[in-house]
Amino acid sequence: MTTPTRGSQKARDTLDFLRGKIASSEWGVGDLIPKEPELMELIGVGKSTVREAVRSLAAFGMLETVPGVGTFVRSRTPVSTILTEFLADHDLEEVLVYRRSLEIEAAQHAAINRTEEHLERLRAAHRRAQEAPHEPVDTCDQSTVPGSFHLLVVEASGSKLLLDLYVGVLSVLQRASTEGRVILGTTLETMRRDHGAVLEAIEARDVRSAAHSMALHVDRDLGLRTDMLEFNPRTERATSLIDAGYDPDAASA
Repeated sequence: MTTPTRGSQKARDTLDFLRGKIASSEWGVGDLIPKEPELMELIGVGKSTVREAVRSLAAFGMLETVPGVGTFVRSRTPVSTILTEFLADHDLEEVLVYRRSLEIEAAQHAAINRTEEHLERLRAAHRRAQEAPHEPVDTCDQSTVPGSFHLLVVEASGSKLLLDLYVGVLSVLQRASTEGRVILGTTLETMRRDHGAVLEAIEARDVRSAAHSMALHVDRDLGLRTDMLEFNPRTERATSLIDAGYDPDAASA
């Protein structure tokens, strides 16, 4: 998948500059890129050229602009529109189930492959959430925006394939959230506690606990607005099944 080559040489050079910073991880996934005036001075181009390049990379899923905050790196590589369109054609509940599978797998891999840099980012994301105002939130932004705890766990897995697939899922969920079809299905207090358990397991390189904690969390994390009454009972059943399947005595035998 390639980015467009039409336009002025300055526009192409600006696009290449931004892509280079992202591809080299100098601007990591979840990072805020420099503000528009800084980019203009850094690259030596005008405002319209910078905006065109940012819009192009946003269209390819590599950047995302959050009003009032700035522009985040969302993916090191262009997100396949084929994957996004494919997922968008499926029932939204199925997409949530697919997301669950990816997150559990990512948590297990993160417990093995995480680096100190990954841990620092996860700790910082968890700390920001802990320090945020305890106000009711009816949005899934906590789980889907660039720099979110969930995305950082997937990045810490060390799997580019998992990350690419997950970013495709996020594209669908972000659109559904904007349309009011997906909401945060738990309280902020529970979400913060769940994140803490996942982080603790990843820090300890405990693969079993990482999978267990993440499974419990994603079962109650996001929900369908029109299906919330059914979502919670399913969560309770899933929790019971997971608890029933984990025997500490057998594990230590």
